[in-house]
Amino acid sequence: MKIAVIYGGKSSEREVSLRSGAEVLQALSSQGHEVAGFDLSDNVFEELRSFSPDVVFIGLHGRLGEDGTVQGALEVLGLPYVGSGVLASAIAIDKAMTKRILRSVGVPLAKEVVISKNTQEFDILMAKQVGESLGWPYIVKPNREGSTIGLTLAQTPEQALSGVQQALLLDTEILLEEYVAGTELTAVVIGDASHPEVIGVIEIIPKAGLYDYDSKYSEGGSQHIIPARINEETMKEVKRLAALSYQTLGCQDYGRVDFMLGSSQLVVLEVNTLPGMTKTSLVPDAARAYGLSFESFLNQLVKKAYARGNR
Repeated sequence: MKIAVIYGGKSSEREVSLRSGAEVLQALSSQGHEVAGFDLSDNVFEELRSFSPDVVFIGLHGRLGEDGTVQGALEVLGLPYVGSGVLASAIAIDKAMTKRILRSVGVPLAKEVVISKNTQEFDILMAKQVGESLGWPYIVKPNREGSTIGLTLAQTPEQALSGVQQALLLDTEILLEEYVAGTELTAVVIGDASHPEVIGVIEIIPKAGLYDYDSKYSEGGSQHIIPARINEETMKEVKRLAALSYQTLGCQDYGRVDFMLGSSQLVVLEVNTLPGMTKTSLVPDAARAYGLSFESFLNQLVKKAYARGNR
């Protein structure tokens, strides 16, 4: 099969995407496919036309890649691709919109306040008011960034104000979110929205205490335990909520649903439609625990996308 892998791009997650793309290129090449890598540039779609792939693997993360924009362009070109479609991708990149939709179907979520650069001025007084509403500490993060880029765990109004100022350099909307202390979990889901299957629930133990960028992408930055060390009832609920979240957003092929398990609550944090594929990423771990090598897992994804395109 002739496969194009798009990676890199212009988002703040470019470096992670380059690493994901390199892993995907190597894995698919080892399966006997004719594979070519394309850095997302102004000319990429002309290059794709020239290469004329059977299927495209999107190895992009963040905006201009994970947000439905590239997916829409590929659909206009008539090129089948791996991953969720335009609508699911556009919703999932927007954490606030995702929460509104998931809350409507009963998914438990941390409380949040959304502020916009264009509608209100965030100051110390507002930081204190948010703290009274959400409790201290609380999370400050850009609404449409991934990999915890621009995230602050604000312990004081001053830290919250500084966190908002930093986050506004990355996005025009900021999510202020209740901090649920406890165990970080993630569930890897595959399949169509109509028949989602959870193939692994992973417990994440970051060495830094907070699962930040370095914990995610540095060798030894975190420990992944699969299956997660949670009781049977909680495991069943995590799988149910992961499948429900994936299904509600209309995800496709594969994705990851992140959770926090506190002392008295289990909440969904977000849905990732193009999770990382680096050496320290979670999806390859889940695939291996499920009985699939990384190469076999990717092979299944591209074959499914190719078949879907031919239909």
